[in-house]
Amino acid sequence: MAHVPGTRIDQQGDRGGAMKVFLIDDHALFRGGLEHLLVRRGIAVVGTASDGEGALQRIQEVLPEIILLDIRMPTVGGIKTLKNLRAEGVTVPIVMLTTSSEEEDLVASLRFGAQGYLLKDMEPDGLVDALARIEAGQMVVAPEFAPVLARFIQSGPQALPTSHAFSELTPRELEILGHLGDGQSNKVIARDLGISEGTVKLHVKAILRKLKLGSRVQAAIRSVEEGLGRKE
Repeated sequence: MAHVPGTRIDQQGDRGGAMKVFLIDDHALFRGGLEHLLVRRGIAVVGTASDGEGALQRIQEVLPEIILLDIRMPTVGGIKTLKNLRAEGVTVPIVMLTTSSEEEDLVASLRFGAQGYLLKDMEPDGLVDALARIEAGQMVVAPEFAPVLARFIQSGPQALPTSHAFSELTPRELEILGHLGDGQSNKVIARDLGISEGTVKLHVKAILRKLKLGSRVQAAIRSVEEGLGRKE
């Protein structure tokens, strides 16, 4: 197994079949503490990064089996980093390890290819157990998010848009785009989603801007093409 200069695995020698993890977190103290915690439990930390910008090349060099990724990072946040890594062909499990308990962050993480969503206040042994389950192919989220995960899975393939252009849309914008594909007016969308018509208009404007489209008709066509429509 290749050694990476400056990491714990280099200092302690070859660990053979130990799980190989890469850490991306902008807080140096947390990053160092987590590395120490994992190494003491027999997990090889093969590399670390303080942001997503410099992580790709290091990941390609050390070939980790799991990536632990923070969400709240300056410059390039965790969700954007997740999308970038997937777009560049990184296929290993990526696990969000964060302080964010926002449902929207969880849904966005799952939508863009995360295989886990864990909170930083969890017990160390719980983290190690979760990583083992993720390495075995399971999707693992913090217990309080289990209902959200169930709803996400039940929503079916249309929860995962096929177009990378859609990666800039928020979960709510994707939901509204599906309604546009059904030919619904702003008034009907507002009623169905329990929000104001003005809020719907703002979301539609954001959708058109992000997808570089000139009208809601074009947006509706894109929605149908990508299978986001809600009708059977």
